[in-house]
Parts: sequence; structure tokens; C-alpha cells
Amino acid sequence: MIINWLKKLFGSSEGTVSSKGTQEGTVKFFNTRKGFGFITLKDSDEEIFVHKTNIVGKIRDKNKVTFSIEQSDKGPIATNVRVIKK
Repeated sequence: MIINWLKKLFGSSEGTVSSKGTQEGTVKFFNTRKGFGFITLKDSDEEIFVHKTNIVGKIRDKNKVTFSIEQSDKGPIATNVRVIKK
């Protein structure tokens, strides 16, 4: 029961649909204590939810990142989030 609740809360890899290719964006907000935040898509005002379990390495506010978008039970979510090295 708890596992199903967690899957609903944070999304599950089962039944998710990936968007086309890798996206780029900027971390608008990320709360390290709570483990979530939002990424603004490049050339758009659209924001995508990101959870700490979908981040490779560490991210901070205003980092430029690449990521994939998957559809979870609660809407789109950023996965495989990586900081773009300068």
C-alpha cells in the first residue's frame, strides 16, 4: 500500500510516456530539503516538476540543465536531469 502511494506521489517508470529527445532548460527553483523543484523549458515559460530521485549529480537554482520529460500520474516530470558543463 505504501509503495503504491509513493509511486503515485513521485511517479513510476511503469506506464510513463517519454517526450521526444533531450530538452534544455534552467532550474527556476530547487528546494534541497524537500527534494523537489521546477525547471523552465528553454525558449518557453513552461515549467516542469523535478524530484531529487530524477537528478544525476547536484543542481542549484539558475543552473542550465538537460533532461527528458516523462508523463507521470500527476503530470509531466523531468527525468535524467544533468547540469550542462560550461
